[in-house]
Amino acid sequence: MRFVSWNVNGLRACMGKGFEESFKALDADFFCLQETKMQAGQLDLQLDGYESYWNYAEKKGYSGTAIFTRLHPLNVTYGIGKDEHDNEGRVITLEMEKFFLVTVYVPNSQDGLRRLDYRMTWEDEFRAYLQRLDAVKPVIVCGDLNVAHEEIDLKNPKSNRRNAGFTDEEREKFGILLNAGFADTFRRLYPEQVTYSWWSYRFRAREKNAGWRIDYFLVSERLMPFVADAKIHTDIMGSDHCPVSVEIED
Repeated sequence: MRFVSWNVNGLRACMGKGFEESFKALDADFFCLQETKMQAGQLDLQLDGYESYWNYAEKKGYSGTAIFTRLHPLNVTYGIGKDEHDNEGRVITLEMEKFFLVTVYVPNSQDGLRRLDYRMTWEDEFRAYLQRLDAVKPVIVCGDLNVAHEEIDLKNPKSNRRNAGFTDEEREKFGILLNAGFADTFRRLYPEQVTYSWWSYRFRAREKNAGWRIDYFLVSERLMPFVADAKIHTDIMGSDHCPVSVEIED
């Protein structure tokens, strides 16, 4: 089975930059989106062979997630069951027969780290949510996790040390999540590979490959032996992020 995740940074804008062609080329069984920046009814997108599930933020033009799936889920839930976190459209969970699939758009700590305290609370409660799922069946988590875990995961670690996405606090929380029984698929398979998934629109960052790896597929440790490959599709344009994918043996 092939799983793809992509922060499209506005799906309607991405539609005009080749989204449907990229979607078809990636040929996923499950295709997860973050930062759709939409409300219900703003886009009529029907993709042959797929069901779709959407979680919209209450705030217009902000956040939002979606999942397109070829396989019908047993159950679908939205959010993590906490009112203070569930109004920004950040999480969708599909329950399948043998696993849960969770797509997430993790809150950004923002300029001046003004949302870092909220982010820390989110991290603890999202991790607890994943652990509750993992106690039932294995979990596949994908999305924009808004953190570069190690120095290898961004071009300029020293100058970004206290910037959102590379604070000690965010990196520590990511490590705690991994230690709670989840594997970073790409880094586990390619421990030394330098590849990024996000580039600022400023300073010709993508042209210079001055990027960050902040888009991930994590899996429950017991699923890791079935992960055949993990990829970062740096050649696909249309957003300031590129898609990431995993192949998991049935």
